[in-house]
Amino acid sequence: MDYSIRDAIEADMPHVLGLIKELATFEKEDHAVEVTADDLVRDGFGQERLFHCFVAEVEGDITGMALVYPRYSTWKGRVIHLEDLIITEKMRGSGLGSALLTKVVEYGDALGVKRISWEVLDWNEPAISFYESKGARVMRDWDVAHLDETGIRQFLNKS
Repeated sequence: MDYSIRDAIEADMPHVLGLIKELATFEKEDHAVEVTADDLVRDGFGQERLFHCFVAEVEGDITGMALVYPRYSTWKGRVIHLEDLIITEKMRGSGLGSALLTKVVEYGDALGVKRISWEVLDWNEPAISFYESKGARVMRDWDVAHLDETGIRQFLNKS
């Protein structure tokens, strides 16, 4: 299979959004996607770049993406977070996931980060196996905590 992994460009963002929606459907959260292609263009290519995105392209079609952004660890210093690594269903198992993850790790290494982190759903055993096969340590004793918009409002109204 002939493919390329490259930095995303603004014109790729509608395709990236399509992959995001495909992942949300896979995770049974298709109603949860609020971001738009315009948001992705603004936030990835505007004045303040909030993320970096790579795409996998096969025969002119974008069939995968990886989106990362900087974080800071009080224990390690500079790190990056892999928000999503998505391969369209028909291309899973083709090697594109490995190629995209390699690109992310090379990117992090070039930045000199101390860690690359991400989350994976506990029921997504194929993804967990994939990441572990690449040397990632899946920390099953940690739980993710977050406040969504409603939680933020409730928090601020009670404080």
